[in-house]
Amino acid sequence: MKILVITPHGLREEEIKIVVQLFENGLETLHLRKPKFRTRELKEYIEQIPVQFHNRIVIHSHHLLARKYNLKGIHFTKTHLKKTFRNWWIYKILTLSRPDLIKTTSHTKLVSLYDEEKIDFDYIFLSPIFDSLTGKYQSGFYEEGIRATVKKVDKKIIARGGIDRSRLEKIKELGFHGMALYSYIWESKKPVEDFIQIVKRCNELSIAVE
Repeated sequence: MKILVITPHGLREEEIKIVVQLFENGLETLHLRKPKFRTRELKEYIEQIPVQFHNRIVIHSHHLLARKYNLKGIHFTKTHLKKTFRNWWIYKILTLSRPDLIKTTSHTKLVSLYDEEKIDFDYIFLSPIFDSLTGKYQSGFYEEGIRATVKKVDKKIIARGGIDRSRLEKIKELGFHGMALYSYIWESKKPVEDFIQIVKRCNELSIAVE
């Protein structure tokens, strides 16, 4: 099972230090999501992370930086999926220069998972699976629907929303390919320790971590 971490929208205190420590403790994939960052700001962020960890980063914006910094992959938002010349040209450049890049996207409705994808995505986020840990939103999904859809569609689905250690068995039972951590990490007073604990709990449950 994949364990991913998504960055907060804005820049948190000691965020980059925490990210580096997460990598050092086994995090294989970080989704760098900074929707308000300009290209220069995102470059500065990436350059503060040791080069040996760049191939674990998936960026959600300014996709051409994936080529410049040898990143792991790119995430497609609704904006990136629009049929524009700019989107086509950037995607063309990246597929020619970095065919190994992983490609991901997000859905918030089960029915949309049945649609034919424009791109061959390596995995897809589905959210919110559980009620928010911060109490800001509630999940609108039913377990039966999730289980049936995840089993039927030929896609790797990542659970996102309201995930902590108590949800691990349920995530496995529902058939998800992995989980994305957000508030569990960024609202924690000890984010790195909590990440280590969730990996440890997976091992205790005999859930193989990727």
